[in-house]
Amino acid sequence: MALVDLPPGQHADRVRNHWWWRPGWRVGRRFYAFHVTFENQHELYRLADSYRSALSAAPALTLIPDRWLHLTMQGIGFTDEVADERLAAIIDEARGQLARLSPIDVQFSEVVVADEAIVMPATPAEAVHRLRTTTRAAIGHVLGDTNVPEDPLRFRPHVSVAYLTSEGSAEPYVQAVAATQPRPAAVRITHVDVIDMHRDRQMYEWSLITGLPLEGSTRTHTSEFGPGHPDDAAAHAGRRERLDHGIPVEG
Repeated sequence: MALVDLPPGQHADRVRNHWWWRPGWRVGRRFYAFHVTFENQHELYRLADSYRSALSAAPALTLIPDRWLHLTMQGIGFTDEVADERLAAIIDEARGQLARLSPIDVQFSEVVVADEAIVMPATPAEAVHRLRTTTRAAIGHVLGDTNVPEDPLRFRPHVSVAYLTSEGSAEPYVQAVAATQPRPAAVRITHVDVIDMHRDRQMYEWSLITGLPLEGSTRTHTSEFGPGHPDDAAAHAGRRERLDHGIPVEG
């Protein structure tokens, strides 16, 4: 059963290979998306590592290293189907809308064995849903509401720690994580990233196009992390951007 269909606290009964080729995907094809990525989020790394360690002897899975941890948010489209000027317009619209939102604090704790991945749900989910709704509005503003990909209702924010690679019972994975009770990880989300990703090597790997900061609180809120901390929204406000053929890309 897919994560979005599972009641809170419940695992799937059966698992299957995550790496089947979904419609449109093939080796070498890349995809634009809005994701939350986690540079220097060491508390999240600690929690993910606790679950990776518990799963290290489990069969038929791919463990996700810290570098590729992400919160899947909203697809934009395949890179060969989204023109540069359309992508630039979506980024500009999203930048303006997201800048009005404040950084959000979420917590990761429990782990759920879903049908294709072992994941850590984000709580509370409502603020993350608002981020996704904002990115969808930006896409719709440029491409039209009927051209926004993905189902707006089938979303449960999470960070995956492993992908399953074979069909079978979920029980070995449920047992592997059952005894793991690590300390929860508190994470401040200060930006949403636009990425160019592929899945050629049974891992979602990406290049950063640009980071879009959440600046709504920067004039009224003092970060709990202190000035200069990498998780402070102000530290991200101008990070990793330049303009190349009208599209902001990583510098």
